[in-house]
Amino acid sequence: MKQFALICLIFLSLTFNLSSQPWVLQNSIFNPSGVPSLPFSQPRFADIDADGDHDMIIGNTSGKPFFVENTGTALSPAFNAGPDIFSVVDPLDAEMGVFYDLDADGDLDFVSGGFTGLNLFNNIGDANNPVFEKVSGFFSGLNVGQIPVPDLADVDADGDADMIVGFSESGLLRLYMNTGSAVSASFSETNGVDVDDVGLYAYPVFCDLDADGDFDLISGRDGHNLWFYENTGTSQIPQWNLNTLFFNDIGSQTYWNSPGFVDLNADQTYDLVYGTADGPLNYYVNSGTPQLAAWTMNASLFGGVLDPGGASNPCLYDFDNDGDLDLLSGSQLGSIYYYENTGTASGPAWNENSTYFASIDHSIYSAVAAGDVNSDGLPDVIVGDLSGKLYYHRNTGLGFELVTDVLQSITLSGWSSPRLLDLDQDGDLDIIAGEENGKLSYLRNNGTAISPDWQLIAGFFGSFDIGSNCVPALTDLDFDGDIDILCGGMFGDLKYLQNNNGVWTQNNMVIIGLNAEQNAAPFFGDLDNDGDADLVLGEYSGVFSYYRNDFLFVTIPETTLSAKSVNAFPNPVSNEVTIEFYLEETSSIELQLIDYTGKVIWKKPAETRSKGKHSIQIKGVDFPKGVNILQLNSGKRSEVIKILRF
Repeated sequence: MKQFALICLIFLSLTFNLSSQPWVLQNSIFNPSGVPSLPFSQPRFADIDADGDHDMIIGNTSGKPFFVENTGTALSPAFNAGPDIFSVVDPLDAEMGVFYDLDADGDLDFVSGGFTGLNLFNNIGDANNPVFEKVSGFFSGLNVGQIPVPDLADVDADGDADMIVGFSESGLLRLYMNTGSAVSASFSETNGVDVDDVGLYAYPVFCDLDADGDFDLISGRDGHNLWFYENTGTSQIPQWNLNTLFFNDIGSQTYWNSPGFVDLNADQTYDLVYGTADGPLNYYVNSGTPQLAAWTMNASLFGGVLDPGGASNPCLYDFDNDGDLDLLSGSQLGSIYYYENTGTASGPAWNENSTYFASIDHSIYSAVAAGDVNSDGLPDVIVGDLSGKLYYHRNTGLGFELVTDVLQSITLSGWSSPRLLDLDQDGDLDIIAGEENGKLSYLRNNGTAISPDWQLIAGFFGSFDIGSNCVPALTDLDFDGDIDILCGGMFGDLKYLQNNNGVWTQNNMVIIGLNAEQNAAPFFGDLDNDGDADLVLGEYSGVFSYYRNDFLFVTIPETTLSAKSVNAFPNPVSNEVTIEFYLEETSSIELQLIDYTGKVIWKKPAETRSKGKHSIQIKGVDFPKGVNILQLNSGKRSEVIKILRF
């Protein structure tokens, strides 16, 4: 008997309609270190769980600080996302923070800076398992404004913690001496003194970098580089003097640098980890001495993360024609980023090299689509941006040339996000573009494969509207020979449009298992080379998420597959279902339930039933969420129906 492969995970209605998708999140493909890239990142270190090594928290503008636990050792660190130790912390109270035992009870308390100013969270747990409780009004006497950046150290060697605060709008560095004690700290404006002004947004930290027994001061700012204030005074009376040569050119290519210092290799010298406006962390090992530092970049511990600096909008295309998919991306500032796939078609590795795209410069919030629109063998790009315009950049082989007489009469509502494909199958590339108003537009190529002429076809997608900032992703997800569309929106919305012979029907079952963030920007591509479309999601923070598409093929006998003789109710189910079926003749029948992984979760042994209508109740089965498959074998026939559980 002939056999055929039934793609049971996404079809398995008997008319082969898309019904569910087993998406598997694997972000390591874009972030090998596992340490998140968060906007305006501010790393700070402490042994938060008292296990003898340095853990890390990352302050950021997208939420409260993120705890990254050191699961390695003091000599060989390994950082992984830790438990949510800030579960009770309001993000408005803590954009960043530092740890210090302010009440001398043997565990670390948390001092934060946020929109509400400075805040103290007392550790009411213990040194191994911190539990934080806000102390209301502890810093109410200080005029530090919004989003201050604190750090603490005993700069006068009197046994209690003093505090430096970086001011956001003014860039002021102000030192507050502790007039209380190690057990009961007290800070006031009366005992505050201005140290310097770094410009805007000061990010200060204390550290005895030169190992001379007193605390030096280092600050990032709204600008490049790091400012090092060497303490040329004493451990009791600090005197800070600016030394612009200490870090050489470190931080000269990044912005809003926020430093943290820690000895991550146990060599008795402080290493540098600093965050940036874009988000990725930069790690420099001091391979010299405290007195004569030699900074060596380490790109492995925190490196490898792909982040174009906000509003990532991915496009997968084999740009260098080497047989694997490369990654292009729009960005918040409008630049186009190119990540060459230096790995393989099934195991990608990325190398950012955007020089070829440097001439493309339009408005902010860019989006890019790639394809050979003039049939010269070179991939061209269509670029959209916040203005709603679309721009055709022809690839000359040496760079890109803006073609000014194409697309210039077309202006969408804003936030234009183009995608290229031959929708009408006439041999040239059309454009489907998302818009700021939440809608989709179809621009049919009325020219040729050599000379494109795109014209807007009004109302092609009917009343579809995702809300705001629509970004489409295109693929034949249900393998029925036409293009389906997944759209992302401003508030992390995802909506799926299934193409049924030219009729667009919203079917959000495909979204099960997907989680998107603000300004969701989806794109499909087969990154593991297994024959189906995987999903890459861009987002406002700038990073990328990767969802592997786990199709599963189940082989069953070829049949007429008419669902009229088999029904299931209720459907969707909870924990029991009734199956009704009709037999045209006395037959031996066998029933089995298959979950979305292909595992048989229930089976009824073969038995003989007479001609006519029958019903069987299935009880006590733990139906997995999503799509399950009921298979009925009866002699020469084998029929399947989908059974859903939400």
